[in-house]
Amino acid sequence: MKPALSIVFFTAASGAGLGLAMWLLVAQLAGRLDTSRPAVAWAAGLAALLVGAGLLASTQHLANPRNAWRAFARVRTSWLSREAVLAVAFWPLAALHVLLTLRGAGIARASALALLLLAFAVVVSTAMIYACLKTVPRWRTWHTPVGFVAFSLGSGGLLWSALAASGGLAVPPAGLVLAPVLAAVAIKLAWEAKFAARGHATINEALAVPMSAPRGQAQGRVRLLDAGHAHGTFLTNEFGFVLAREREGTLRVAMFVLLGPAVPLLAWAVPGAAGAWLAAGAFGAGVLLERWLFFARAEHVVRLYHGQQAV
Repeated sequence: MKPALSIVFFTAASGAGLGLAMWLLVAQLAGRLDTSRPAVAWAAGLAALLVGAGLLASTQHLANPRNAWRAFARVRTSWLSREAVLAVAFWPLAALHVLLTLRGAGIARASALALLLLAFAVVVSTAMIYACLKTVPRWRTWHTPVGFVAFSLGSGGLLWSALAASGGLAVPPAGLVLAPVLAAVAIKLAWEAKFAARGHATINEALAVPMSAPRGQAQGRVRLLDAGHAHGTFLTNEFGFVLAREREGTLRVAMFVLLGPAVPLLAWAVPGAAGAWLAAGAFGAGVLLERWLFFARAEHVVRLYHGQQAV
């Protein structure tokens, strides 16, 4: 499918911001967060900035941004509506939690837990927008929601480590921070293995024609004789995006280098907070690449009606 840069940035930025918020909230619930330190305020501000920038970027994908309110109208049936409602609800609850925390209210722990669950729900809802689509086999898999969560926690954990190192706070254990990073890489490798070849939906299935039939009945492979149009259409432009094999291979290698080896190498090779920031930046760039390829390599079943034999 044709990657929309606004959605690529939205899913990567909001995921990182929500992941950072989840790390802060877990640290607060564990009693290991000194909310009086400036680094904590900077972390909360960065999380809000990433989430807000991502949500604003998502509106650029709309043909008419004034119709954005319609995204809230189908909460019972649409993951997009659920994401919109939960994302908007995140802001007043976050403001309330900050106020309770600053006042030292005992109920701040309850608001922290509620905000943690809400942030997690927003990430899952964003992933399910794609994972629920039967028309895109490469998205309709458990790898999508689990991967989105892992990438969110990986990005957030590395950002929190960098901020903590810069602000003189206790840096989270390296094993704990790298766990979601390694999980994200493992999930992506599993996805690559599953979709290494096409054939998850075929033109025969699209037309309900079996590849084989009982003896004496017609059988065989369906093929398209004429696409029915001489020029490109909206469907071919949006869903017929073809990524050159050489370019795809280069981008995949770069993605796995940034997501995998680059993170621990930069974190440990460069001393101090600089290494943590470089590791966070490398992983963030890897997530942007992963998200671009997530859309570019997705194949909609409508391609079966325009000459492609399988997706």
